[in-house]
Amino acid sequence: MGAELVFFSPLKDDLLPECDSLYLPGGYPELHLDALANNTALKQDIIAHYQADKPVLAECGGMLYLTESLTDKQGAKAIMVGLINGHAVLQARLTALALQSVEFNGQELRGHTYHHSLLETSAPVIAHGSNPNGKHCNEAVYQQQRLTASYIHFYFASNPTAVAELFLP
Repeated sequence: MGAELVFFSPLKDDLLPECDSLYLPGGYPELHLDALANNTALKQDIIAHYQADKPVLAECGGMLYLTESLTDKQGAKAIMVGLINGHAVLQARLTALALQSVEFNGQELRGHTYHHSLLETSAPVIAHGSNPNGKHCNEAVYQQQRLTASYIHFYFASNPTAVAELFLP
């Protein structure tokens, strides 16, 4: 659709590359607490990107990175970016595994959820996913300014137009 992808690593890069939109996909931030917490320059760049009213899409581990703090299974707690009010704590067991379908901004987007954490947040919820298999897993989609975040890993091919709208400057 004409986007130019520019890659970076929150673990290794001190600066956010010049970009119009930011995508923070899933991952396992709990495995890299110190590196993520100590990369203050990149965290400040991400905050500046958000404050400039540029789009951010954060999924699962990317969303956890944007919270105020993240605690791993052993109880180690680290300060994250702080754009999303709230704290995430890893659990001993899987907390969600399900297909998801969510409608927001008037369009349906499909994906899945798989995570071991619980998030306590006051972030504004704009939608909840539904599970086509009837499971009781209805993940929230949070949105504040141009930041959209969820535990849902969205399948971009399920609705390219809806995804493009999330990234349009």
